[in-house]
Amino acid sequence: MKMSELFMPTLREVPAEAVIASHRLMLRAAVMRKLSNGLFAYLPLGLRAFRKVEAIIREEMDAIGAMEFKPPVMQPGEFWKESGRWDTMGDAMLKAKSRTGADLVVSPTAEEAFTCLLRTEIPSYRQLPLSVYQINTKFRDEIRPRYGVMRAREFTMKDAYSFHTDDGSLDETYRKFGAAYRCIFRRCGLSVIPVKADSGAMGGSGSEEFMVESEVGDNNLILCPSCGYAANDEKAQCAPDTLTAAEGNRPADAQPEEISTPGVKTIEDLCAFLHTKPQFFIKTLIYRAVNCEMDLSGAPGCAGLQKTGTGSVPHYPEAFFAVCIRGDLDVNEVKLAAALKASEVQLAAEYDVERLTGAPVGFAGPAGFTAAPVIADESVMTAAGEIRMHDTVTGARKADMHLCHVEPGRDFTPWLTADVRTVKAGDKCPHCGAEFHSKKGNELGHIFKLGRKYTEPLGMTYLDENGGRKTPVMGCYGIGVDRTLASIIEEHNDADGICWPMSVAPWQAAVVPVKYEGRMKETADALYAELSRRGVETLLDDRTERPGVKFKDMDLIGIPVRIVVGEKNLPFVEVKLRTEKEAVLVPAESAADHVEETVKKELAAFASGTE
Repeated sequence: MKMSELFMPTLREVPAEAVIASHRLMLRAAVMRKLSNGLFAYLPLGLRAFRKVEAIIREEMDAIGAMEFKPPVMQPGEFWKESGRWDTMGDAMLKAKSRTGADLVVSPTAEEAFTCLLRTEIPSYRQLPLSVYQINTKFRDEIRPRYGVMRAREFTMKDAYSFHTDDGSLDETYRKFGAAYRCIFRRCGLSVIPVKADSGAMGGSGSEEFMVESEVGDNNLILCPSCGYAANDEKAQCAPDTLTAAEGNRPADAQPEEISTPGVKTIEDLCAFLHTKPQFFIKTLIYRAVNCEMDLSGAPGCAGLQKTGTGSVPHYPEAFFAVCIRGDLDVNEVKLAAALKASEVQLAAEYDVERLTGAPVGFAGPAGFTAAPVIADESVMTAAGEIRMHDTVTGARKADMHLCHVEPGRDFTPWLTADVRTVKAGDKCPHCGAEFHSKKGNELGHIFKLGRKYTEPLGMTYLDENGGRKTPVMGCYGIGVDRTLASIIEEHNDADGICWPMSVAPWQAAVVPVKYEGRMKETADALYAELSRRGVETLLDDRTERPGVKFKDMDLIGIPVRIVVGEKNLPFVEVKLRTEKEAVLVPAESAADHVEETVKKELAAFASGTE
């Protein structure tokens, strides 16, 4: 490609809206341009790198036997009503209507589309297991898109799905996809951290995320330096840290007693007022759960609730819960939503807190509370009935009043006990006891064991070896292509610009004559022609720009190998790797050999192969 023919509008100034390296460099290096909030267009240079990421993903998917499909971006709304997610996906899902009034969805994900596509196409167990995938456009109406393509409204993902007769077959394929993901990210030059994760709105059981470290990451990663345990904080568990009897955690003989605490609402204020530690307080928070799929028919305070919803997944559009947790801990809302089978949870509005508890915010307590189900974190007591807190202080459900000597199990019994605590650095690993440390990270890939969450409500069946009709189990495996590209830039850049890994570079080499005239032009043209003939993807800077401008642009766009043709060095040329400071002088007549060997060596470092 000749640069005189290339549309490459590089920018010298950093756009004010771009706060992370990848966003800044993708705009400055003419990788992309913003069309609207959360909507971006790839320019020719960026699209070449984008296609290489796609190609790596395709190669590794094909290598494990997955087959590519091309479903439409617009999906029938009827599929989503059958699965039950028409009502529960929320405003992130963009809905539309055809001219005939049929409901449509701009694909935010593709479980429904693939399951409905294949549900009449797999008559027998002999067709299973089956792995399929797409690399396709998706849309989610993010409330606050940011960080360029890291969190955009429209984006490209590789979505793969597998269908199986049993969990053993699913487990085997799940492991294959996990290994393939490690290969994909290694070939892209990325250092990923696989972590245990929450399945979120996808549902299912087993789940693993592939994260890259980032200062502005959306996720907190909890990591054990000793045994290697790693989890997203939405899934992380820690060892119990219950206070001992010697530390004052002893059962109370006394009955609950009201104490006046005027104006004392927070745990910090209570500690100062009562001269004690937050570990002796039970914090009670009122939560509103949206689209709760649990059976609340016999739960306290839920007699008037009515289930609604389409398909075979009825739910409660709104339900309230009182969540009890030790005073020094925080509720993890993702864990809580998973425990309640809700699409989301949020702290209840002040009006609802007062309506349910009869007291202002800050004075809720579980003793005698029947207006909503009580959820106890395992820091308070376990599902097996182990009491972990004794002689506690709680809200009294009266203004300016608290209760002391409250005993879990004696003075209140939770409707549900679950791990809803936020694990943080300094907590202990449940496997080896070492202290956790944490990092910020961004998710690039996510694999799930979905079970029958979609195949069952969508009516997908097959005939087993005995002629009986069975529902297959399902796996789901996603990679964000745009996020992967941006993360490559995040990991491979310096003060001057992008440093593309050879495997995904838009071009592998660039020939840069100091001036495109005379002997320099002849040598540059000959090198460009020879490298292109040998299959080296080469860019020729034939512009009439100053040398400084050419070199700045080359550093900015990050082509891995640069060959500078200058009058003073002929018949030698300078060959410089983007990641190295010094250039080497090579005879012009053998420069093509040198560059070809360098490119092959760099590509070999990113070659495929299961880890």
